[in-house]
Amino acid sequence: MNFLTAVTARGEANVYIAAGGVCMDTVREAAVKRKEAQMEDLSIQNVDLEESENLERHRTQGFGSSGALVVRRGAPFKVSVQLRGRAFNPRTDSMGIKVMLGRLFVTMPVTYSRQRGSSSGWTAHVDPDGLRLHKPSVSICPPASASVGCYRFQLCVFTTSGQEKCTSGKFILLCNPWCQEDAVYIPFEDQREEYVHNDAGLLFMGTPMNLVSRPWSFDLYEPGVLEACLNMLQISPQHQTKSRLDYLNRSSPVYISRVVSAMINSEDDRGVLKGNWSDDFKQGVHPSMWSGSGDILRQWAQTGYSPVKYGQCWVFAAVMCTVMRVLGIPCRVVTNFNSAHDTNSNLVIEEYYSETGQKLNTSKDSIWNFHIWVECWMARGDLGSGLDGWQVLDPTPQERSGGVFCCGPAPVKAIRDRRIDLLYDVPFVYAEVNADVHRIVVSQGRVLSLSKDTERVGSLICTKAIGFPRVHNITGDYKQVKSPTSTLRSVRSTASDNSTLTRGPSEGVLVSLHLDKAPVAGEPIAFTVKIMNKQRVAKKLKVHLNAQVKEYNPRPAEELKTFWESHGVLQLAPMEVKLLSQQILPSQYRDLVGDKMINLAAVLQDTASREHALASEEFNIASPQILIQIADEKSIVPNKEQAATVSFTNPFPHPVGGTLTVAGAGLIQGKLHFRLLPLLPGRRVEQRIAFNPSMVGTKMLQASLTLTDISTTIRGFKMVAVNNS
Repeated sequence: MNFLTAVTARGEANVYIAAGGVCMDTVREAAVKRKEAQMEDLSIQNVDLEESENLERHRTQGFGSSGALVVRRGAPFKVSVQLRGRAFNPRTDSMGIKVMLGRLFVTMPVTYSRQRGSSSGWTAHVDPDGLRLHKPSVSICPPASASVGCYRFQLCVFTTSGQEKCTSGKFILLCNPWCQEDAVYIPFEDQREEYVHNDAGLLFMGTPMNLVSRPWSFDLYEPGVLEACLNMLQISPQHQTKSRLDYLNRSSPVYISRVVSAMINSEDDRGVLKGNWSDDFKQGVHPSMWSGSGDILRQWAQTGYSPVKYGQCWVFAAVMCTVMRVLGIPCRVVTNFNSAHDTNSNLVIEEYYSETGQKLNTSKDSIWNFHIWVECWMARGDLGSGLDGWQVLDPTPQERSGGVFCCGPAPVKAIRDRRIDLLYDVPFVYAEVNADVHRIVVSQGRVLSLSKDTERVGSLICTKAIGFPRVHNITGDYKQVKSPTSTLRSVRSTASDNSTLTRGPSEGVLVSLHLDKAPVAGEPIAFTVKIMNKQRVAKKLKVHLNAQVKEYNPRPAEELKTFWESHGVLQLAPMEVKLLSQQILPSQYRDLVGDKMINLAAVLQDTASREHALASEEFNIASPQILIQIADEKSIVPNKEQAATVSFTNPFPHPVGGTLTVAGAGLIQGKLHFRLLPLLPGRRVEQRIAFNPSMVGTKMLQASLTLTDISTTIRGFKMVAVNNS
């Protein structure tokens, strides 16, 4: 049978018989059901967070595995409401949204327009051109100054019958370096990729002459990391004591960065890491053994936010870099070589030596061979104009700031211009890169010699280059330099024209000390002492050479251990210059490769005048490298197994064995461990490993070999470009 139906103004069904017979009861029943359906009001079946589209639009795809909707402030995100019953009628129905952060909330009507409303507050709108009546999509836009955190929202539909239908959901809101109105906006895409998205990097250690590039996995997208970073804000003292004020203040990256700086160390709170600068790490992990932030943050969270043992400056800084990047604040790790810790704020660091060349740790001031902090990019409206950009933040607990062990954010521009009147901690950081060094030779409390060095402190300040696994010199951003250059002069120039550190104040004798080349494991340490008689009379000199081992940072009352020394007498004719060539053999520095530092000093004494002259050098011995090779680097795509070969050649004059560990966020789940049997000198070993990339982007495959024969860890890394399939 064929029939057509028409609906009257009263909603009644009239039936027009087209052909054949029809059962009128059936028609009436169908008409009643249609009428009931039209009278039935709408209801909400569920809310669709449109995660795939939102994560891509907000550049948060990496956080997709967390199962949460992660978006950035200052940009709209879309949620869709699946309705049941009748369709949504934009002429008679309306919608409203309530957004909640803790006990704070804002309510807003959903408007109908093709674009968002004011950027100064929360807005919500429906685009009438794309309106689907059974599944309307609402664009919610947080202001660029919204607070960072975990939000809840309630979306309600109001009908003409007076009914209110509601559904709820959650989302995580981060800072937005892509939004010009956001205080963390950074202008170039390569900067955003490096300082926000990059989940692997390099930490620079050692000395300017013998730079060590240590690979580090920031683990931004690894399981549990996002949650740990957000919970860090929740368990901070600021939130625990005044949660409402804390939520309000989280709109400011200045505030967030100070909270995180304090929470990375555990001195005043339930912070992440416990610092340890002793030689006893039995209760935890030696700081040199960490290779990424994920293990640290997960352990911290899984133990009920108990401090992870142990950290030193590079661990504190690297973990903070992870947290800041996760929260959407551009961040990079920075190394300051020869970093001063000026306890009395006089911009002078005193170093004391005995008359036989032993360095004495008798001063409260100190110089760390290197110290590592972070810089975060943000506007500084709180300080006035001209101070936006990179800000120093240091989570290593050195001195209190506002009663708490944290440091910064101190504008790099303020440090360069010596604006020591500004917040936060500008004078302390200024001293770290600008203090003078006074070297003093003493005997029985009597000063025998004093020399001054105005260039040693802050001799090189550097960070990882954008997009490349190499160093970028930023010394000129912090201080006036005589020869500003974008490359490492200390690496490219010869050792002799940049490793002479001190000239003695003696009227009659001039002494300098330099390494013939950068020391490398398995080779003799060759150095030359240059001695010049500046007078026209012959001289007899006592010569004392001393090599001591020290940690990268001195500790109060620490006695440096001498492992090599040489003493003798030297005759100099009038105006004569002599060169003393010396070597320290591998058998004499066996355990001092890698993270250990060596202080080498030469002290001369004129037997006639009793004048003294001092020269010194601090250096590290470069570890051998682990090599990682991939057969076909251009064919690496997600979800396709790949192969790499890890190899090591023993440079030591004795057999070595140990444990090889291979890891790579986004490439390998967890870590791979292999046992290395004792390897004879000069022999090479290879290990084939398989990896399976999980996402597109540049990832880091890293390997470390912990030797059992000597207390040394050898490292290597390979940057892996994972392309679209």
